Amino acid sequence: MLFPRGLLLNAAVIAVALSVPGQSPAADDISKLPRQRIDLVAPPFVHSHQQATTDGPKVVEFKLVVHEKELVIDDEGTKIQAMTFNGSIPGPLMVVHQDDYVELTLINPAPNTMPHNIDLHAATGALGGGALTLINPGEQVVLRFKADRPGVFVYHCAPGGTMIPWHVVSGMNGAIMVLPRDGLKDGAGKPLRYDRIYYVGEQDFYVPKDDKGNYKTYGSPAEAYFDTREVMRKLIPTHEVFNGRVGALTGKNAMTAKVGESVLIIHSQANRDTRPHLIGGHGDYVWETGKFSNPPETNLETWFVRGGSAAAALYTFKQPGIYAYLNHNLIEGVELGASANFNVEGKWNDDLMQQVKAPAPIPAGSSN
Repeated sequence: MLFPRGLLLNAAVIAVALSVPGQSPAADDISKLPRQRIDLVAPPFVHSHQQATTDGPKVVEFKLVVHEKELVIDDEGTKIQAMTFNGSIPGPLMVVHQDDYVELTLINPAPNTMPHNIDLHAATGALGGGALTLINPGEQVVLRFKADRPGVFVYHCAPGGTMIPWHVVSGMNGAIMVLPRDGLKDGAGKPLRYDRIYYVGEQDFYVPKDDKGNYKTYGSPAEAYFDTREVMRKLIPTHEVFNGRVGALTGKNAMTAKVGESVLIIHSQANRDTRPHLIGGHGDYVWETGKFSNPPETNLETWFVRGGSAAAALYTFKQPGIYAYLNHNLIEGVELGASANFNVEGKWNDDLMQQVKAPAPIPAGSSN
């Protein structure tokens, strides 16, 4: 199904696209900046980067390739016709520093069936670059924007009209982190550092069922569209998962850490509100709205991530063991799949927690 651009973008969007010049007055100055090409990695992992820098601004080059493909999203074999950035749900986390320029090449390979674009919440300009990046299969486009404010921000596909929510809940979303040039700080301005960083993208899926209650399968995204749209409009997800499927971050795929290590967790949800919680741990420092120019809150038990945004939480693990990290709407976390694990190695500290007496029968004569 190939949609002409005009059917997907309304007149206002087209006007924006036509009115934006190809180069700004600062283009010559930008051409003199150093350039860095980044090889992105699939979540929950994040590409190598500096937490703070004394260097000046640079142009950071990224490449996102749109992959339309069938994915299995649970252990029962439920399949969806997914639309993705670089093949993963969520798309990769991109990291730059404030005042760097992001130069993004978006590629829509010829075998795909749909037009795609990208709306970057970190970007300044109408539609977040969406009008400037709409491409049909067999096309690519290059967009540059200045990362002029620090924080973590969602990006997603937004080709227009009802295509927007459908593409987002089919997997086309991710996040970008814009670090302050001098790194993260606590509320008093003291530097904060992390030993590890993980990116958790929460995703709601809306999979149609047949008359017998079985999940349906489709041969292409377009074939699934009308049935999926009907399920979407009821606003009740069939699956609520981390990183693309139930159990994606559990068992052998659990995130790892060691006692004493500080871990930065980036958590995004492009469509629905969510409430991350680390069972047995806390948010030592939490940028709940994801914006590093605001002081972090401290010692949170659960934090709130608004739909269409991302949050950052820093925690230093103090005890070993397997920690559950989940959406604390427990129905979504336990029943629908929005749960992950941290596997933490180290020495147990009895001062922080100790089983004083093991489970045993209630002694005879004890009062209830």
